[in-house]
Amino acid sequence: MYRDSWGIPHIRAADPRELAYAQGRNAAFDRAWQLETERHRAAGTSAAFLGAQSLGWDVFARRVRLDDTARRCFRQLAEEDRETAGWVSSYVDGVNAGLAEGAARAPEFASAGLAPGRWSPWTPLAVWLSTHILFAGFPAKLWRRMVAERLGAGAVDLFATDGPVTAGSNGWLLSGERTAGGGALIAGDPHRFIELPGVYQQIHLACPEYDVVGFAVPGVPGLPHFGHTGGVAWAITNAMADYQDLYRERLRRRGDSVEALGPDGWEPAAAHSETVAAAGAEPAVIEVVETARGPVVADVPDAAADGEWEGLSLAYPPRVYGDLGFPALPALLEARSVADVDAALDRWAEPVNVVLAADTAGGLLHRVAGTVPVRDEANLRGTVPAWERAYAWRGRHAPMPSVPVAGGIAVMANEPGPAAPFGAEFAPPHRAQRIRELLARGGAWRAGDMAAVHTDTFAASARPLLDLLAGLSGLGPAAAGLRDRLLRWDLRMDAGSADALAYARLRSAVVRALAAHPTLAPLAEPPPYPALLLPWLDLHARIGYALGTLLTTDRLPGIDRPALVRAAAEETAAQLAAAAPGEHATWGEAHRLAPWQALAGEPADPDGPGGDGVRQWPGLAGDQDCVLATAAVPGVTDLCARGPAARYVWDVARREESRWVVPFGACGVPGAPHHRDQLATWLRGELIPVVTDWQALKESHGDR
Repeated sequence: MYRDSWGIPHIRAADPRELAYAQGRNAAFDRAWQLETERHRAAGTSAAFLGAQSLGWDVFARRVRLDDTARRCFRQLAEEDRETAGWVSSYVDGVNAGLAEGAARAPEFASAGLAPGRWSPWTPLAVWLSTHILFAGFPAKLWRRMVAERLGAGAVDLFATDGPVTAGSNGWLLSGERTAGGGALIAGDPHRFIELPGVYQQIHLACPEYDVVGFAVPGVPGLPHFGHTGGVAWAITNAMADYQDLYRERLRRRGDSVEALGPDGWEPAAAHSETVAAAGAEPAVIEVVETARGPVVADVPDAAADGEWEGLSLAYPPRVYGDLGFPALPALLEARSVADVDAALDRWAEPVNVVLAADTAGGLLHRVAGTVPVRDEANLRGTVPAWERAYAWRGRHAPMPSVPVAGGIAVMANEPGPAAPFGAEFAPPHRAQRIRELLARGGAWRAGDMAAVHTDTFAASARPLLDLLAGLSGLGPAAAGLRDRLLRWDLRMDAGSADALAYARLRSAVVRALAAHPTLAPLAEPPPYPALLLPWLDLHARIGYALGTLLTTDRLPGIDRPALVRAAAEETAAQLAAAAPGEHATWGEAHRLAPWQALAGEPADPDGPGGDGVRQWPGLAGDQDCVLATAAVPGVTDLCARGPAARYVWDVARREESRWVVPFGACGVPGAPHHRDQLATWLRGELIPVVTDWQALKESHGDR
């Protein structure tokens, strides 16, 4: 194995199986703690060493049967594609060979009192499924149900937008006619929870059959989402497709058995008990129930009567069809053209993505890939009764063909686009429109120019609130000054901008006022569902992300929006005037990175303490609907837990001109030289070179 100056692993082997083994061993060496945490999360056993804060996830993982589904998918993979199953098994063998050495480097094992375990052949599938089970946002169906029940069905669409925990992304393609070198460029940044260590690992994989650079997901072989083979490059974003359904189940006991009411009457349901351990807390004993639709993930309160009760079962394609699409992974590594990528993606299943690809012969690809079931339109909108045949799945949609790349530009930013027929909620159009606008301005683009798009902070979503603010009269002097100041603001959420902070403070005040308004107050009642699902059901978060619609709709006549904004402006102006020395003065001082760590406590900003004397992570530019989508939750917190989990530019014709970066570094071991050495580069919006010349690398086993 070799490493470049950033510690990024470059691995070559005699054949694909040997290479998969080496990739697994490297993942274990560099990311042992991350791998073992993800293995336990997929199995629903993480609370046993992480504590009660992980109990909710473990209960969900058990009830939704993540590990059992992975076993089912691997068993089917081994029956239908023995070559791919063997390739995955080789990766697992490499992980097992490297775990002890990797764990010896990682101090978290001692802190948590955890010893490294052993991976099974299906564990990579379980890790993949665990990572993506919430990507389709099925809890949003609970939110729609709540809105329909409490405000009426006509109010549901008012909140339809990319939610506070749905993973999004930006991606764009420029054909050769728009670039300086005459070859296509593909660039973008996946938006996910920012984790430490990161969810994406930069890596270079080579054997006689292929030589590929891209981003791996630690614990999973290959390069599923972003890669460049030298002849073709590809990238994805979340399609925002709806491919998971929640069924209302009527359940009853018959002796020691459980039955569910299906379209043909009462039918047996599988049921058993499991004990979920939690360090420092009492174990939870849960009943795992699965009907013909899927596993029951939540109970419906106040629906029990005469020995019967109601639950919500989740139907999701890997559980129903026994397929995660893993045959696409080795096929992508072997791709030489967009036709090869296209054919590989016909086998893709989970999650559903929008894909861009381009090759050195001028081929372009823009399509949706993944499994979407055919079913009634009502299934997309909310929960549906399990006992009515009309809502049963009726097979899968056929693979979608590529759509044209008009004018040499294609953009994917979670807007409807080619995935429109398959979704119920999409991101607002601001990011996609802004990217197209920026790309259309340029002439002959180069890979190095893409950082200006990655880091654009223009906030078009601010306009509805500012338009209401502009129409206000009779404001007090301080509020009038705030109004005039924000109307002069350039709408850029720059880290050093005091105006951006003032706008964010006003926005939060408006969100809180809307949440407290009697018209929306019924939605503030605590939802009766597991705590894990509450981020999708939080009224402040839902208002914050749908604010543009709520401020411009005529379907909420009970809300006097000018009066509400006037009161919020007075409140915000007084708050800003009363700010004490040392309080946040700019957006970046408030809008700080808040990465997820399985074990909290790693020192944050190496540059020193924040204004409150507490060591803090660095401040960020950007906002939810900026191209630089560093998402906070307006009205709840300014901290950013979701944002660009990687950035990349693939120069299709000249791979050596490609660029990439991750938020932290190549290595997952705290204190290692390459644990956080890319953070400053990522914060500045810069990228580092993709090294492909083996002569420029140093042979290395450790993180040196």
